[in-house]
Amino acid sequence: MLDYFADLTWKESIKDIIDILIVTYIMYQLILLVRGTRAVQLLKGILFLVVIWAVSTWFDLYTLKWLMNQMFTFGVVAIFIIFQPELRRALEQLGRGKLFGRSSADNEEINKLIGEMIKALNYLSRRKIGALVVFERETGLNEYTESGIKTQAVVSSELLINIFIPNTPLHDGAVIIQNNQIASAACYLPLSENPFISKELGTRHRAAIGVSEVTDAVTVVVSEETGQISLAINGQVVRDIKEESLISKLYEELRPTPSLKEKRGSFWNRRGGRGNS
Repeated sequence: MLDYFADLTWKESIKDIIDILIVTYIMYQLILLVRGTRAVQLLKGILFLVVIWAVSTWFDLYTLKWLMNQMFTFGVVAIFIIFQPELRRALEQLGRGKLFGRSSADNEEINKLIGEMIKALNYLSRRKIGALVVFERETGLNEYTESGIKTQAVVSSELLINIFIPNTPLHDGAVIIQNNQIASAACYLPLSENPFISKELGTRHRAAIGVSEVTDAVTVVVSEETGQISLAINGQVVRDIKEESLISKLYEELRPTPSLKEKRGSFWNRRGGRGNS
């Protein structure tokens, strides 16, 4: 009999552990889903209201507690309205089987994205047309996309070239690519305050390095003075990067695998370490 109860208790414990792990993983994915969006601020507001409700309950503040209860009663409907964009995106990802692989994209999409990008960069480089393109990864960039003009357009070399042609409405600023689409153009980025950056680098390069310092974004720059293409990641910049190296690095960062991630540090060593020259 004791063995039976011990076995039953063990099975219940395993079931509880699995239950907790599943719920924790789902909550983690939900946090990733709203990270970098306005929903984060809304969640902070909801958390603040929950704290007020807990205080009113603890100190038995009748009027305040009644008011908070009324808010929570109708709050369920309000949550569905407020978080409609995030819920819609979650359902779309669930339908595509990508709810638990938010940042992943299939090989065909990555191939097309990088191919169109390289064609545009080569054109801009030959004609010394300045450009700044930011690829979002895990860290949300909505703070910066909201500073520009929203486009939500499919990435094509022709569109990228037209955006950066001088004296056009969208040429001054950065293009931000989210989920393999051009989310916004003419975006403002934070400038790097690193005192060791080469004085030869202008505002466009400093913005590329700056956004890579505060996020995990991958940034590509075309210099309007020299036509050189540069790549900025993690606050480091490789100037005049060759096409083969650029394609390889974009593949590595936009379609990461554990084995490639381990090689990240060696790339910078091959390119001259942490230098900004």
